[in-house]
Amino acid sequence: DQGERAIEVLAGAGTIYLAGQRRSYPVVAYLGYGLGKLGVRNVLLGSAAGTDPETMSFAGSADALLAVSVAPYAPATLALVADAVARGVPVVALSDGLSSPLAATAVVMIEIVEADFEGFRSSAAAFTVAMTLAVAVAERRAAGPSK
Repeated sequence: DQGERAIEVLAGAGTIYLAGQRRSYPVVAYLGYGLGKLGVRNVLLGSAAGTDPETMSFAGSADALLAVSVAPYAPATLALVADAVARGVPVVALSDGLSSPLAATAVVMIEIVEADFEGFRSSAAAFTVAMTLAVAVAERRAAGPSK
């Protein structure tokens, strides 16, 4: 199950880096808030100074990148994902389908299907999945490594 695999990857990460631009940014911002309140170390990318690539350069294979992007996919998020993959950082993606460019590179991708209201897509499903992951990751970490 993709959800279980995402929890496994994120719970095992030293630091979870969070990437999302445009309409996906509020999802990762809230996820960062939730993870922080739950005591899970994370870094929210999205610097106004444009230093996200430098910040991501600190991530290693013991960390993880959680990327959220839906069509039209934000080039900055795709670039961070490509860099992470090239350096061996596992990527968990929340995206809108198997045709997403994130599907080919993420170790886990959870498909988010949002309701469309006359051209405006809700982010409710993405927020729900993100908060579910945050709570599950915190619970898994509190339980300790599985035997």
